[in-house]
Amino acid sequence: MMPRSALLRPALVLALVLAVSGCSSIKSMFKDENKNEGVPVGQLYDRAHELMVKEKWSSANETFGRLVAQYPYGPFTEQAMMEQAYAEYKSGKNEDAVSTIDRFIRTYPTHRNIAYLYYLRGLANMARNTVFMARAFNLDTSNRDLDAPLQAYADFNTVATRYPNSRYAGDARQRMVYLRNSFARYELNIGMYYLRRGAYVSAVDRATYLLETYPQSEYQNDAVALLGVAYTRLGNTTLAADARRVLQQNDPQHPWLSDSGWPHEPSTLKRLNPFNSDSR
Repeated sequence: MMPRSALLRPALVLALVLAVSGCSSIKSMFKDENKNEGVPVGQLYDRAHELMVKEKWSSANETFGRLVAQYPYGPFTEQAMMEQAYAEYKSGKNEDAVSTIDRFIRTYPTHRNIAYLYYLRGLANMARNTVFMARAFNLDTSNRDLDAPLQAYADFNTVATRYPNSRYAGDARQRMVYLRNSFARYELNIGMYYLRRGAYVSAVDRATYLLETYPQSEYQNDAVALLGVAYTRLGNTTLAADARRVLQQNDPQHPWLSDSGWPHEPSTLKRLNPFNSDSR
């Protein structure tokens, strides 16, 4: 029988090899983590900016973060925070971008580029919690939670009203129009949901709210048609006729005017999709 010491020897050698390789990996990891430690601020900024140029957003974000942590004040830090926020936005870390921008605005409220920061915060808020779902399922983002889009609307409104001559004001206004239409469609979706469930009074309330809150939106004619359908099913022929007359004046080609079955039931695929409002 082989001596016990002979059996243990290979195991001990193997353990030693693993330990040595493990230590090497740990050293390498710490080396990577500390590669920016103690680097002069100008050199560190150039390194991070070069990563930005190469569109290596995550690495740029990490390097800018190290710069801000090591050198919390100064012109390099101001620029680093702005570029870090952009890197976070481009890498899909929208909540981190919003946090970085909030910190910047608190620290430098009169900065010459403050309009850009509000605009960038609007972009990040507009993208929060929607990018992955929209790409993965091609969903209508007007069905999602509106907290972040509402904040985005407020950010773009700040740019458009406080800084109307900035280079970002025109695009901010266009995005406000897009968001406003999204909010209107959100209300329309809910109204359609109530209509399908037979809650006709609630459908009327939603359509009325849409028309009062988002006049001239892309969905105002659909809201009028929704009123007409709901009033018809409630048996209020007078108000239903009023809705039809208004729709004939504003949108004579609307399908409700020629299709008594409008709105049609959503497709089976949409009903089966748990992320779609029509499945509720």
